[in-house]
Amino acid sequence: MANLSKSPEAKLRVAIAGLGPIGRKVAEALDRGIDGLILTAVSAQHPEKHRSWLGNLSTTPAVLPIDKLVDVADIVIECAPAKLVRSIVAPFVTSGKTAIVLSAGALLENEDLIGLAKQNGGQIVVPTGALIGLDAVTAAAVGEIHSVRMVTRKPVQGLAGAPYLVENNIDIGQITEPLRIFDGTAREAAKGFPANLNVAVALSLAGIGPDRTRLEIWADPALTRNVHRVEVESDSARFSMSIENVPSENPKTGRITALSVIAFLRKQCAPLRVGT
Repeated sequence: MANLSKSPEAKLRVAIAGLGPIGRKVAEALDRGIDGLILTAVSAQHPEKHRSWLGNLSTTPAVLPIDKLVDVADIVIECAPAKLVRSIVAPFVTSGKTAIVLSAGALLENEDLIGLAKQNGGQIVVPTGALIGLDAVTAAAVGEIHSVRMVTRKPVQGLAGAPYLVENNIDIGQITEPLRIFDGTAREAAKGFPANLNVAVALSLAGIGPDRTRLEIWADPALTRNVHRVEVESDSARFSMSIENVPSENPKTGRITALSVIAFLRKQCAPLRVGT
């Protein structure tokens, strides 16, 4: 039986909503131990699928519906489909608690959640995820950023089924060379590729916003990794960044995404924090 009360050491209680590749990786790290934190509960669309895996953890967390997580946790980590972001985040920020959001694109359709967090003393955290250099972009945004452009290249299977492709009758299943399938803003990309381009939204939120951040998306049948290149022009610096991410079990998500969440959690009670 899971213990849902705060521990004697007053550890921060963590809940995870969604047990895909990211949620499981983070749960395992918390189960192994992160100073000052304890995993108290998880939520999953089909809990029975995860019973065996949960039983292998050293301490089995409670398995609860999404709307019950706020009662037993101080922090929720959203690792769920974008359509569930509001139901996960709203109760926590309304209660003055913290929500770590991986489906960053959904924030653009639920921008009032930021106001809710401000009004109630809550916080929404968008982790670094699959992108590098957000610290530099955040710093540059204290001054003036003139332009941000991102070029994303992904394996075909990592883009298959995206709403933008379906709506525009773009078939990438049989391509034999790189094909540019999108050129627009981060806001437009978030609508057209909700499972693929959370990194672009995170970049836009760190910098000059989703309507001024430009994005190209390429489908490349020769790639086995997700490749992102970012170019920033500002009054303090001109810089470019490139990263090649190894996909997780889900081809739409890089392995480093889960690791960035774990790194953020480790910072919460660390005696030394590196980075903005």
